[in-house]
Amino acid sequence: MQDTIQKAAGEIAKYCSTEEVFAIKKGKHLPSRRVIINIIKDLRRIVFPGYFGTEDLTATDPEYFIGYMMNEVYVNLKEQIRMALIYDNDCYCRDCEEKISDKADEICAYFFSRLPYIQQMLIKDVQAGYDGDPAAKSKEEIIFSYPGLFAIYIYRLAHELYLKNVPLIPRIMTEYAHSGTGIDINAGATIGEYFFIDHGTGIVIGETTVIGDHVKLYQGVTLGALSTRSGQQLSGVKRHPTIGNNVTIYSGSSILGGETVIGDDAVIAGGAFITSSVPPRTKVSVKNPELIFKQPRDMTKKEIWE
Repeated sequence: MQDTIQKAAGEIAKYCSTEEVFAIKKGKHLPSRRVIINIIKDLRRIVFPGYFGTEDLTATDPEYFIGYMMNEVYVNLKEQIRMALIYDNDCYCRDCEEKISDKADEICAYFFSRLPYIQQMLIKDVQAGYDGDPAAKSKEEIIFSYPGLFAIYIYRLAHELYLKNVPLIPRIMTEYAHSGTGIDINAGATIGEYFFIDHGTGIVIGETTVIGDHVKLYQGVTLGALSTRSGQQLSGVKRHPTIGNNVTIYSGSSILGGETVIGDDAVIAGGAFITSSVPPRTKVSVKNPELIFKQPRDMTKKEIWE
């Protein structure tokens, strides 16, 4: 056993010294996924106070509670942003570290100044869910249990950090939502207000997607790129579609390409595959294939329907 372990350890260690992806960056550390997930959970208590903790806001001052939570999260988030910026920076010296620390503080200040806006957008998303789902019994149910809202919540946090070019952390956030909900929203997407994801599993929204206001998506929808064969050469290129206002896209539809625009008030039927633009107020449907039923010859009509 010891010989086997020693041999395997030696081979793995060899790759650590020869493969660039394993190169140890002196004095640098990757952000902690565990800490970032805890930050997401704490921010949810701030954005939806009284929902996801044990605090009783009827017995305490909400402003005091929110301020206390913000202080805790600010310190933790700033440190994670600082680590991400240092890791992504080729230079590592005292002067650079001080500048990066100031930059992390600046980004944190911006992020926390945006929290009231994020909360307002999420309240509208909750309203969209309630208005758009007859199965919803209350807005509280949507906040507590809807995976679509959870994915949107994390996206709206991650998007603000993405806009500030924070490395690693936005992706860690959205992949946490992806792993828990099956909904993959890239932090770079631009999404308007009153956004509703119904059911949600299998939804993909690419980095350069633009989505207007009052848009509703069902499970299995892909807003993706036509091709990614050029790899990193496509970085920064508009390669995902633009969805107008008041658009509904039903389950299993794929809308692809950076030049593809779905006009306002359009309705896209389930199973559609779209790579060109759709005019406003258009209903796109897929012709149903012919259904053929074959029954055993020895069955009577009565037996077939029993």
